Amino acid sequence: MKILIVYYSMYGHVLQLAQAAAEGVNSVDGVETVLRRVEEFVMVNRVIDGNEFASQIREKQRDIPFCSLDDLREADGILFGSPTRYGNMAAQMKQVIDSTAGLWLKGELEGKPAGVFTSTASTHGGQETTLLTMMAPLLHLGMIIVGVPYSVPGMLHTEGRGGTPYGASTVAGARGELIPTGEDLEIARAQGRRVAEIAKKLRG
Repeated sequence: MKILIVYYSMYGHVLQLAQAAAEGVNSVDGVETVLRRVEEFVMVNRVIDGNEFASQIREKQRDIPFCSLDDLREADGILFGSPTRYGNMAAQMKQVIDSTAGLWLKGELEGKPAGVFTSTASTHGGQETTLLTMMAPLLHLGMIIVGVPYSVPGMLHTEGRGGTPYGASTVAGARGELIPTGEDLEIARAQGRRVAEIAKKLRG
């Protein structure tokens, strides 16, 4: 059984959440993670070329394959991770979702559990709007949305960090200077584990 984690990360924060979610998936017996990244736009790659930090993050991801329609088709469950762009998913991730018309027509993603996760520059930078709007096309595709219940440790808090019932999240900082907290990563692990467990039950 395979759980696909497909993500877009320019500064590494969503990548760290994706890696934590993969650990959660791998903790479930009989389930393996397929980690895929979203292809960058040519014009954004030119910007990254002139940014030392972003270039380092891009290099870190070089060996992770790009997500294909076959990856989506073959997965038993999927987690989608994207940073926020004005309260919405990044255009790079939207392009992947917009490419799934053929899968939609055949119902090939119907009944599969799906989770979403994100990062924002600030505490109120659109984490919840991004996660909720990411869910909309997944519902059109017939997927089963998997969130994060408040029984997960670290969910009920008043700190300036991530963690929502709609999906794992983290605060990156205005210059990308912050890193996901231990609690943020634990919530991502819990979400990955939950998607894997639900996929296993559905297949059983």
